[in-house]
This record gives sequence, structure tokens and C-alpha cells, in this order.
Amino acid sequence: MDAGNLSVVSEFVLLGLCHSWTMQVLLLLIFFMLYLIIVFGNIAIIILIITDPHLHSPMYFLLANLSFVDMWLCSVTTPKMITDFVRENKTISFGGCMCQVLFVHFFGGGDMVLLVVVAYDLYVAICKPLHYSTIINLQKCIGLVVTSWTIGFVHAMSQMAVIMQLPFCGPREIDSFFCDIPLVMKLACIDSYNLGILMNAYSGVPAMTCFIVLLISYTYILLHSKAGASRALSTCTAHITVVLLFFGPCIFIYVWPLSITWVDEFLAVFYSVITPLLNPVIYTLRNKEIKTALKRFRSYYIHPKGNIYCPETSLEVLQIDNILTL
Repeated sequence: MDAGNLSVVSEFVLLGLCHSWTMQVLLLLIFFMLYLIIVFGNIAIIILIITDPHLHSPMYFLLANLSFVDMWLCSVTTPKMITDFVRENKTISFGGCMCQVLFVHFFGGGDMVLLVVVAYDLYVAICKPLHYSTIINLQKCIGLVVTSWTIGFVHAMSQMAVIMQLPFCGPREIDSFFCDIPLVMKLACIDSYNLGILMNAYSGVPAMTCFIVLLISYTYILLHSKAGASRALSTCTAHITVVLLFFGPCIFIYVWPLSITWVDEFLAVFYSVITPLLNPVIYTLRNKEIKTALKRFRSYYIHPKGNIYCPETSLEVLQIDNILTL
């Protein structure tokens, strides 16, 4: 589409979540606190996993990467949303809008694949505990993480290759708090209905695929757990909750044929803010080894005097207990 060179729109207007000043102040305080918790919580988890030798294992390497991706996924849209609550003129430059589209799909696509990788690690640890160290190793985990980043990058760049070719020469109001493909395509100065369906399918099909794979994985883990159905049910229920909160909104926005603005905005908040908040809690902070590492960290870095270092416990022996207490 050579018409892309005719784009004259230099900025877009984000209509935000609401128009009431009182409600905007309330949402500012809520999302500001949530954002601080997400950023500092995920940074703390990453630092803890890096600095504690007991956590230098494939499982925690994956969880550190999950925290890293969640932190950046939230950071793509939330700071702009927070600052817009106190701005009368809620505009975003054309370049800034395109960057939001790029990084939302980059980190979002990578997060989807990484959740599947974490589920695979969980499956091996619970269903094949005696073979865990031979099936899962750091080199394989690095390869899987690189694959997740690569898939996210290819997915995002292929989307951008289409969006950047569209002509934008008229409407510029986006009825949301950030730029996303379905919303931006509506502003193009061409009939983009069929192209919009194709682009939504391109985003929705990978989300549906990962979602189905995850549900099958957790169901299989539940049915074939060697550590007790009740403990496996507790673990899988918590993980499935995160999966539903992340993939449910994505599938609804990109696959569901009907578009209801307030519903789309509500769901967008879930996968861009709520899920990055829950992931550290569900996947990491409920883990026994992480709790023990936090105690060691406080003992040696916050209260260094008069503390006795706990002897290292075999990770292979504790692998199932650690994961089942996520």
C-alpha cells in the first residue's frame, strides 16, 4: 500500500478510561500504586534470583524472565495512562502510538510463549520428577526463552509492517488509554474492515493456540501428578487463574466479532496491569524456596549481624514441593 506515504496525522488523542475528574484522580492513585508494586516487586524477584545461589536453576531462570517480561509489558502502557489522568490534552505522537503497538505485541507475544514454557517445566517437574535434571537444563531453558523473545519480535514486526503502510489523514481519536491494532486501524483512511479481521485473526489465533496448549498441559498435570491430586489441583488452579486473566481478555478483544468499547477497555486493563501483578504472586512468591531466599536476603543484607547461614538443600529433592506451593 503506497498510500501509507500520504499519512498526515502527527498525533492521536487518547480518550482514556473515563471523563469524570473525581474518578480520574481515584484511578490515578490506584494505578500508580499498582504500577509501583508491579515494578518493584518484579525487580526484587529478579535480583533475588540472580544473587541467591540456591535459585540458580532452570525453573527460577524461567520465573526471572517471566517477571522481566511482565514488568515491561505493564510499562508500555501504564505510565502513559497514569500521566494522562492529570492532563487535559491526552495526546500521543504518531511515533509514540506506533511504539506502543509494537511493544505491546512484542512483550505480549513473548509472555504467551513464556507461560507455555513455564507450564512445560511444571509438567516435567511434577509428572517426571526423577528425569527432571536430564530433561530440563539451563541450556534448554535459554533456548526456550530466546524462542519466546523471537516469536514475540516476529509477531510484532509483522503487525507493524502492515500498520505502518496505512494512510492516516483524518480521524485521530482513540477510544482507549493506549494504542492497539484494532483501534488504530479504524482511523485509517481506507476501508480496513477485511484487513482488520485478518489482523485480529493473526493476533487471536496464536493466543488461542497457547491458551489451549496451557489448558491441556495443566489438565494432564492434574491427572498424572505423582505428588497427590489435591496439591496438584491447588497449583494448577492458581496457574489457570493467571492464564484465564491473561488470555481471556486477549482472545475476547482479538477474536470476538463484536466490539464493546467499555468492555474492551476493562479487559485491556486486566492483561496489561492485573496479570503482571498476579504473575509474581502466583508463580513466585508462593514458592517455599523463594520465601527461604527472602529470609536469607534479609539476614545477610538488611540484618547482617548474628545470623547463621542455612545449609543448602538439594534442589532435586525439593523440586516438586517448591513448584506445588507456587
